[in-house]
Parts: sequence; C-alpha cells; structure tokens
Amino acid sequence: MHIVRIKGTTAAEIAGSVRDQVASGELAPQAGLPPVRALAAELGVNRNTVALAYRRLVEAGVAETRGRGGTVVAAVPQLAREGVGAGGDCVDLASGNPDPSLLPDILAAARSGSYSRPLYGAPALDAGLDAWARADFAEDVDHAFRTLVTHGAVDATERLLNAHLTRGDLVAVEDPCFLASIGTLRLSGYRSAPVRVDGAGMRPDALRAALEAGARAVVCTPRAHNPTGAGLTEERAADLRAILTEHPQVLVIEDDHFSAVSARPYHRVTPPSSARWALVRSVSKFLGPDLRLALVAADADTTARLEARLSAGTTWVSHLLQHTARELLMDPRVHELHERAREFYARRSALLVGRLRAHGIDVPYQPDGLNVWVELDVDGRATVAALARRGWAVRPGHLFAPDPAAHQGAIRITSSTVTEPQAEEFAAELAEVVAELRSTASTADAASTADAATGPPPSRPGH
Repeated sequence: MHIVRIKGTTAAEIAGSVRDQVASGELAPQAGLPPVRALAAELGVNRNTVALAYRRLVEAGVAETRGRGGTVVAAVPQLAREGVGAGGDCVDLASGNPDPSLLPDILAAARSGSYSRPLYGAPALDAGLDAWARADFAEDVDHAFRTLVTHGAVDATERLLNAHLTRGDLVAVEDPCFLASIGTLRLSGYRSAPVRVDGAGMRPDALRAALEAGARAVVCTPRAHNPTGAGLTEERAADLRAILTEHPQVLVIEDDHFSAVSARPYHRVTPPSSARWALVRSVSKFLGPDLRLALVAADADTTARLEARLSAGTTWVSHLLQHTARELLMDPRVHELHERAREFYARRSALLVGRLRAHGIDVPYQPDGLNVWVELDVDGRATVAALARRGWAVRPGHLFAPDPAAHQGAIRITSSTVTEPQAEEFAAELAEVVAELRSTASTADAASTADAATGPPPSRPGH
C-alpha cells in the first residue's frame, strides 16, 4: 500500500506537494488525503494551515470534499452527453436530436454569397451576421446591449460563468436540467442550486430560495426547456423578474436555444436592474448541430469580458461558420423551413402526449421543443431497460438532475421524429412496462410485509 508523503510547512508548500504527487501519479484519482488534524500533527503545523491548503486544492479542482468522507483527489467527472441513443434495432426516442429533414443545406449556404478569407487581425465578428443579430435581439431586449458570437450555447455559458465567477460559487440551475449545463458546472467546479421546474418554467419559490442561499448566477431556459419541454408564461416570467430585481448583481444567463422554431413566444426574465446578463441564441437545433455557433447579447461589461476570451488572432469563431450562418438566417427559404419545423415539432409532441394520456400515462402539460418528460411511479432505470428489451430507446430522468439522486422515476422521450404508428405502439408498450413494474414492486412489498409479520425463526436451545 502506497503511503502518502506530503511535505511543507506553509499552505502553499503543502498544496504544492499534493499537486506534485497527483501530477506524478503517486496520488491517484479518488485517493484519500490524510485528515487535517493528522497531517497537521505529522508536519508540526497549525491545523488551519492544512485546512487552507486543502481549500486551495479544492478551489483549483485538484481535490474534492466529501463531508465526513474527508478530502479526496478529484477525478475527471464521467458526464452523460446529449445525442446518445441505443444501438441495434431500437427505435431512437433518446437522442434529443432535431429531425434531419427539417434542417437546411449547410454546404450550399457555405458556397453562396461573398466570402473572403480573413487573416489574423481581421474583425472577430462578421458584419452581416452582427447586423442580423442586433436586429433580432432588439425585438426582445429593451435596454443597451452589444453582440458577440461564441462556439455554441455551451461555450457561451461556460465563458460567461468563468468571466464572473470563481470555483466553488453557487449557480442556480433548472431541476431537471440540460445535460451540458450539468457538465459545465461540474467541470468548472461550481456548486449547483437546483431550482424545480413545472410546466411554466422555474418555480419562483425555488429561485428565491437559491438566491437567498447565495447563488451568484442563474441559468434559465425561457422556452423549449430540455428535458421537460417547459416554456415560461408571461405571468411566470414576471414573477421571476420581480425576484431577480432584488438581486441586481447576480449574473442572469438566458439560453434561448430553440428560438427560431419554438411554438412559444419569448418572455424575458432578466429585469432592467440586472447589472450582468446575457441572452444566448444558438443555431444548432434549427440550422444543424455541426454549425457550432451561438449569438450572444449582453451588457457592456460582460461583452468586454467575453471579448477578452474570444479576441481575434486567438480563438475567434470561424468566419466561414459565421458566413454560413448569415446566409442561412437571411434566406427566405430557410425561414419557410423553420415555419414548417415549428409546426411539425409541435404536432409530433402533441401526438405523443395524446397517445400517452390515452394509455393512462400522465403528462400534465403540452411541452415545446424536441422532448417529452414523463414522471412515473416506478423506477426510471428499470423502465428504460424494459423498453430497450422491447426495442425502444429512451433516457432515464436521473441523468438530467443536478442531484443524481433526484428524478429516479422519470424518463425523457425525444419526439422530434416520432410517427403516428410509433407513438401509439410506444405508448401502449410503456403502459405495459409500467404495469409490470408496479406488479413486481407490489409483490416484493407484500413479501417484505409477510416476512416482517412472521419475524425471525425461534432459536433452538443451545443457540
């Protein structure tokens, strides 16, 4: 067994010694560090010195605390990702992907219009795309803003959080939550404050509790929430704005990823009093997942911080991608395609929800977007496994929970490509699976009750 030999008499030296051993492989991921008192006694230093060293290691992402489990070397988080279905012959209702037939021809757009190869030092933002974005945002943002382009919504969210927060800060996120947002928080070392979501979006009482607990940022999806399909109503948005007005220094990020094809209007949650805010509109859901680009409107200070991280000559977003997006966003034929996509996605979602309800599966509201969220009274993992054996791929709800112990009975179903026969067959089979799992659970409960009633067998003399 390897014995940890940590050296040093100052917090910096102790933290450096641990980092050296992690880098050399002497301390493997999940390896436990000595208790603070024990290490302080061994090194002959005050325990506060060791505690400070451990705190710096946690802030740097080298270690993590586990309460009574002590401090351990951090491992790279194993994160669930979007776009994962089930292989083989399963019908894919799991991937969260848009319908390919409702996406425009990216290559044709890349070849059209005027494109000149930029060199280092060129402006970071395509002028035509900037003009389109400013006009688009101006319809929804009623105070001063600037625009930027990032490498997609996930990139924008991560950079925005990193521009204003430090490791260990608390971030209010929807519960359940977009998979990539969960990954961003874990990889960046932020703590999550889950805010429960219902059919109208974030619940005001839950948001207030998160802010009172010290959340320094809020990440909110105003419509087509992934995974639930929830969309903010005008009344709910007003309630959330009122709460956020009381916290003007909190960073507010709105991820409006489904903007061009959503069946719902956009209702803004960012109040005029917010000093730090951003509205992010990516294009992957309606122009194509490979077009890694998002348009961002933000306050002047936030834009300046983002610019510093996206400066020309280092990591600007490809002008070829910007040119392609501009050509597509300004093409009337693409606008017509988006109208069709909006209608088709809404129709397919309603079709699936209708068939589920007809078979006794409760879906309390009509979702918007590509997915339908179902809360069941049986185990979600068992439901997913049973459906897979029947040839259906869906995703378990716990993957979308900031706290993996939550939403154990939920599943997420992608409705973007579902047909009428598939909707009927799937709903019928899901109802059968739920009935079977309920029966199995009832039998197990009855057996457990019987065992408890009879008690242990009597002991024999001499035992």
